[in-house]
Amino acid sequence: MPRSAPELQPRLRFPHAGPDAFGPGKAELLRHIAATGSIAEAAAELGMSYNRAWTLVRAMNALFREPLVASARGGGTGGGAALTPAGEKVLGLYTRMEASCRAATRADWNALLRLLRG
Repeated sequence: MPRSAPELQPRLRFPHAGPDAFGPGKAELLRHIAATGSIAEAAAELGMSYNRAWTLVRAMNALFREPLVASARGGGTGGGAALTPAGEKVLGLYTRMEASCRAATRADWNALLRLLRG
């Protein structure tokens, strides 16, 4: 089976490198919550426990001035979760920052790729 081409993956984290930092894992969770409308479904798609996903959502909501995820309990209404306007803004900014990092390092990355074994 042929190997896939190496890919540059910027790993932006803030405000610090501790467990409460916002980084690529939490951004990915936000993307899945936005796509599925459910913390449980997002967790399942990412291969993490529902409890872990909720822990990450609580950490993100505590990190910012406004919560990033709003949720409603299940029951007759079905429950669900969605990004708040602040969550959409944070995810959009973070995604643009990742793209900017890739664009800013593209020439050096291409030069480095030429040095790798095939």
